[in-house]
Amino acid sequence: MSDIRLVVAWQNPQRREWIPIGNLYYENDVYKFCYVRGVQNAKNQGFIPFTKMNDLESIYTSPTLFPQFANRVLAKSRPEYERYQKWLMLDSSSTPLEELAKNNGVRVTDNIELYKIPTKSDKYIVEFFSHGISHLIPSYQERVKSLQVNEKLYLMRDLQNEYDNNALLIRTKDPMELVGYVPRIYAGDFTKLLGNASLRVKQINQDSPMQFQLLCEFSADWVEGFKPFCEEEFENFA
Repeated sequence: MSDIRLVVAWQNPQRREWIPIGNLYYENDVYKFCYVRGVQNAKNQGFIPFTKMNDLESIYTSPTLFPQFANRVLAKSRPEYERYQKWLMLDSSSTPLEELAKNNGVRVTDNIELYKIPTKSDKYIVEFFSHGISHLIPSYQERVKSLQVNEKLYLMRDLQNEYDNNALLIRTKDPMELVGYVPRIYAGDFTKLLGNASLRVKQINQDSPMQFQLLCEFSADWVEGFKPFCEEEFENFA
């Protein structure tokens, strides 16, 4: 079973701020979930703890994936399942946590998403789907479809973003065209590593929904003393 650890985030529907509320992982043959300190801020803004998970200081365990997250994994019986696996660059051996790390557990019925926590090595590497493509002008949406695998992309700060001071835009080089946003949960860490980072196209899925069209890979040297998601709100609540 995968040793992937995921941060669970909640979005305030009015302010659109993403707040970390917990960690999901698999350890000692069981799934585990615990809240992080950001959940208190989320509760103050309207977040309601998950059903049967009301104690913020407990570590919850289950032999199967918790229902709150299992319904974010696509059923193998769905007719689009084979194409879906290709969009996410997964195969039949992929675990539920690997799937959630790619699809981010997005559902139109709530404001919960999940993201992989990078593990320390020589390189800090994160694969992610470009966000916000559906909000781009039509010419930029067409540019996304014409990108090539391994094509170099660039990041720039969106300094006038009223919802997120760390927001990062993704653009092409020449001509300079916007092709989406970095997921907000990663923007803070990416900004700290921009000096030695690179961004490239990992895969293009022209036949997918827009949320799965552009898979990117961010890579940077893992600098001495760096820790992903080091802010207090990401610390375990217990």
